[in-house]
Amino acid sequence: MKLLAALIFFTRLPFWRIKEVPAENFRYVVNYWPLAGWLTGGFAAAVLWVSSLVLPAGVAVLLAMIGRLCLTGALHEDGLADFFDAFGGATAKERILAIMKDSHTGSYGAIGLIFYFLLLWALLSAIPVPLACWVVIAGDAWSKFVAGQLIRLLPYARREEESKIRTVYARMGFGTFLFALCCGIIPLSVLSPVYLWPAAVLPLAVLFLLYLLMKRRLQGYTGDCCGATALLCELSFYLGVVLLIHNHSFNS
Repeated sequence: MKLLAALIFFTRLPFWRIKEVPAENFRYVVNYWPLAGWLTGGFAAAVLWVSSLVLPAGVAVLLAMIGRLCLTGALHEDGLADFFDAFGGATAKERILAIMKDSHTGSYGAIGLIFYFLLLWALLSAIPVPLACWVVIAGDAWSKFVAGQLIRLLPYARREEESKIRTVYARMGFGTFLFALCCGIIPLSVLSPVYLWPAAVLPLAVLFLLYLLMKRRLQGYTGDCCGATALLCELSFYLGVVLLIHNHSFNS
């Protein structure tokens, strides 16, 4: 039931038709976030591969990005826009929380999303398509595992009744942590060691920096913070892969 709740929460596929899921199960969706990344990343990789057979690589990357947005309902991208608006436009905790809860997108959010999508497209376009397909799956799952550690490092910044979804994520136990870790690492194992660990370290560095920012200015996390962290960690993973490819080509 908890896995089904995660698939319902993180995608727009009609998993809710399978069985009605009690609201309590949605507190545990972060435990299965990396596993949901297998689905969302795998779908994006499939669109990329099929599109690249008949279209230029750059167009195929754009279609893969659009495909994942449709699958997830832009859930995390909405959080990223709110994150940019809140932390770019305020310093006080109460004001940051108020901006993140506002459904409108401001200038920081709009500009942030533009640069995020441009950089995402540029990085994925710089990776050969066969490798990019695996990188997308690995980056999706690993980054979601890394971002999920926010709930272990910080308390929830609002009261539960003030949450957008009226639910506060439950902290991972040791067993669920190991499960999530395996779901994040397994797709990485497909990649060559040349790209594996160096690129996988960058999302950990991004998590640490965002943790320091949230701890200092928010004294906690929100759902928007989790979504933003996942996307920024993923972006750093792709950046690491491109740097390694460029360095390898330069040395060759």
